Amino acid sequence: MHKTGIVPPLRLCFFMWLVFTIEFYLDVDLGYLGIYPREITGLVGVVMAPLLHGNFNHLASNTIPLLVLGGSLFFFFPAIATRVFLQAYFFTNVLVWIFGRPFYHIGASGLIYALASFLVFFGLFKQNFKSVIISAIVIFLYGGMAYGLLSFDERISWESHLMGAVVGLSTAYLMRRK
Repeated sequence: MHKTGIVPPLRLCFFMWLVFTIEFYLDVDLGYLGIYPREITGLVGVVMAPLLHGNFNHLASNTIPLLVLGGSLFFFFPAIATRVFLQAYFFTNVLVWIFGRPFYHIGASGLIYALASFLVFFGLFKQNFKSVIISAIVIFLYGGMAYGLLSFDERISWESHLMGAVVGLSTAYLMRRK
């Protein structure tokens, strides 16, 4: 176990809130820096999209799960946490850039889905006590996220949710022996 588990996700949340604060006080919308699929200019969103949020509720609803899931990853699995976190961040966004609908995809929910999916499936694949308990807790706390995979609200990037879940699942499978 690692005592600084919350620090990396806390840093990301700090930058999410900083970007939102800048947008608010300067009265600018940086949504155009999100992922715009299959356009070269949309590639900037692979890095920027998780830092951008449409409104306060969007930001707030991404902050707590990111801290809980990211903190759990870094706290309980410090040896693989950085690799898993970076793969979840970048691979999810690259897949959204390849397969997403043509509009600006913003927010950290793809990363959140990847982390939740990883923690659930890692426990199932690894089958040791600690991993299974963490998997069960994540299912209990965030099992309702599965409904986000089937969102029909055209303003919600279900592609980010789905790609995050796929990245989390595949990363858990590939890391099961680590």
